[in-house]
Amino acid sequence: MVDRSTSVLENLEQLIYDCIAGGRQAQNRLYEHFAPRLFMVCQRYASSRVEAEDILQEGFIRIFTYLKQYKHEGSFEGWMRRIMVNCALQRYGSRAKMAVVIPLTDDQDSGAANNPAPSTLGQKELLALIRKLPPGYGMVFNLYVFEGLKHREIAALLGISEGTSKSNLSDARAILQKEIQKLNGAGQPKIKCL
Repeated sequence: MVDRSTSVLENLEQLIYDCIAGGRQAQNRLYEHFAPRLFMVCQRYASSRVEAEDILQEGFIRIFTYLKQYKHEGSFEGWMRRIMVNCALQRYGSRAKMAVVIPLTDDQDSGAANNPAPSTLGQKELLALIRKLPPGYGMVFNLYVFEGLKHREIAALLGISEGTSKSNLSDARAILQKEIQKLNGAGQPKIKCL
């Protein structure tokens, strides 16, 4: 039996050209190969599974629309990932802008800093906690932690100040650490976080 994932990667350039030519089978193969990984990206930015599916669908429409603009430089998956993130950012921009910021008191902030969470958290648990963050916090957290953007880049993308980006990241981390501590203290299996 032929491993389809290996054959997709070996013939990626031809598969891309076939997709550009409108080949439905090629488009289906590309989708089937990359959709599961790209869906994980969408889930981090979405407030629900349904919204993540919408972002994925919109992202693949854009991928197929702009595929001829891919220059075969760098990672193709990275190129597609940027499209998915941009779709999520656009959706976020169409929703209410930054959520009302709930300022942390010094007690809350120092408590999180003095009791850092352990180093890893299960993917599903982390995703659930990130989804509970106010939209602005979650967006900044995702862009900084998962996409590796700098605060100045995040500020430009979201139309906020660099200081707001830094503050939202700090507050998101504090909220996540507090939630992890609640889970760990509530008789749940011990989980670890970033």
